[in-house]
Amino acid sequence: MSKDYENTKTSTSLALDDEQRVKVLSPGMLVAKRFFRNRLAVVGLVILASMFVFSFIGGLLAPYGETQVFKVYESVEKDYAGVSINNDYQYFDAEGETFPSVARAQLILAINKEKESFESGGVTYSLVKEGEDFYRVIQFQEVATVVSLKGINRFTAAQGETVSKEMEEAYLAASDAGEKSFELNGITYYINQKGKNTSIAKPKEISIVSKMIFNAYSPDTELDYSFRFAAQKAMNDKETFFEVNGATYEMELDEEDNTAVFYLVEGNTKTEYALVSNVSISAVDNEFLTIDFKEAIIKAIDNGDKGFVYPDKDGVDVEYKINRKNNQFTVRRHTETELINVYEAPSKKHLLGTDGNGMDIFTRLMYGGRISLIIGFVVVIIETIIGVILGGMAGYFGGWVDNLIMRVVDIVYCIPSMPLYIILGSVMDFLKIDPQLRIFMLMIILALLGWPGIARMVRGQILSLREQEFMTATEALGIRVSRRIFRHLVPNVIPQLTVIGTMSLGSIILTEATLSYLGLGVKFPFASWGNIINAVNNIYVMTNYWFVWIPAGLLILVTVLGFNFVGDGLRDAFDPKMKR
Repeated sequence: MSKDYENTKTSTSLALDDEQRVKVLSPGMLVAKRFFRNRLAVVGLVILASMFVFSFIGGLLAPYGETQVFKVYESVEKDYAGVSINNDYQYFDAEGETFPSVARAQLILAINKEKESFESGGVTYSLVKEGEDFYRVIQFQEVATVVSLKGINRFTAAQGETVSKEMEEAYLAASDAGEKSFELNGITYYINQKGKNTSIAKPKEISIVSKMIFNAYSPDTELDYSFRFAAQKAMNDKETFFEVNGATYEMELDEEDNTAVFYLVEGNTKTEYALVSNVSISAVDNEFLTIDFKEAIIKAIDNGDKGFVYPDKDGVDVEYKINRKNNQFTVRRHTETELINVYEAPSKKHLLGTDGNGMDIFTRLMYGGRISLIIGFVVVIIETIIGVILGGMAGYFGGWVDNLIMRVVDIVYCIPSMPLYIILGSVMDFLKIDPQLRIFMLMIILALLGWPGIARMVRGQILSLREQEFMTATEALGIRVSRRIFRHLVPNVIPQLTVIGTMSLGSIILTEATLSYLGLGVKFPFASWGNIINAVNNIYVMTNYWFVWIPAGLLILVTVLGFNFVGDGLRDAFDPKMKR
């Protein structure tokens, strides 16, 4: 073999523009070679590959979930108890009785007008004043009626009642003395005049009405109706000892503060039982407050202090603050509280910090990229299918079919997309559509408004291809119409479809991000890059928590640029003349 022959062979194998070398490369290889020679296209491909790995594989490897909320324990000053000087009447109903709320308004009117009875809901109530701001509400049950005629009294017992000889004698004695009540067997009966007839009735306890507040020393102590009545009666009568329900009680009265401490007396010992005052103290979280703690609050308020120290159940001193507003006081203290860890700065645990919901931003970006990319690809696939079918039919058949389909394309083009998105988003918000279903509906809406461009491109290409010789051959062979369109015409449009689809992906991701940012797209708890930026809805968050919105914005920018670079690279690779 000669030296010249070897040189010729070497040059043939190494020269990229050699005619023989070009002939052995397939059209696909030529496109790929042109594509990879385009540096921007390669950069775009690397970007897209990185985004896919970040979104799909990264989400699987992430240590946190998409909706996982992180919490921290912090010492926060919170309302602990409310204190007020009570000026309103308090109601405590007797066992088995209910004093209706509607009747309470009539009771206040009766007190103001100093009436002894009032009516509400067709029921007549009697009001018995036991002391200052202390009343009993009773309802009379008729025992008998008395008709007096010419000095003769006739007693008629009410249903279920009996009139004994002793009752008749007690009634006559009280009537002759001009009294309005009499007592028999420990029960007080009242005499009510009704025209010519007289009614004998016994009272039924309904409710106690008072401005005093009762507090038990023990959470197990229940202050019943009988004790409350006897205790306040003792306060009004200034009785040191009294008995009720078979038990003896002792009272220590502080007339200056109008408070009283009641002790349960058992032999020679007495136990703190209840505190009565006009100060209402209640815990915010319904926790039982001891009497000693309440006395500490009252003492601090009386001294005008802004705070006090009181030991907790473990004996550790806790500082309390008192805030006053008119006659209302709020007791506050620092409490270890579980809080959502919002807007935490980037750290080893959270590489990009946490958002306003206490979720890991880095993890949300992974899942958000997955949603954005899936929406982009699904929308492109749907609109490509619709565009190819309708554009292929319009281009092949022509005539009235072409006119009809193109008029439909014109109509869809004329639909104002953004107002339509806003209207549909508002409707879905009103109907409270499930967030997952909302994603599917968003993809369908975007696809239905995006196919006309593909249909027009396919129609134009097929109009020029259908007159070529290979199409004449398909007609001569009798190949059915659908096969002519989708087997012989559409494959010739694949390069243009690939370019348009790639370029459309970036546009769709931008549209989805815009809609999600406006609150019309993907909804919480699902993440997308658009609704992550939507969380930055005020200038304070935007300026102080850059790590919430800048990474999402950069990912949208880089991804859209990647699709545009790849799209431009594919266009130049399929049609080298475009580059020139």
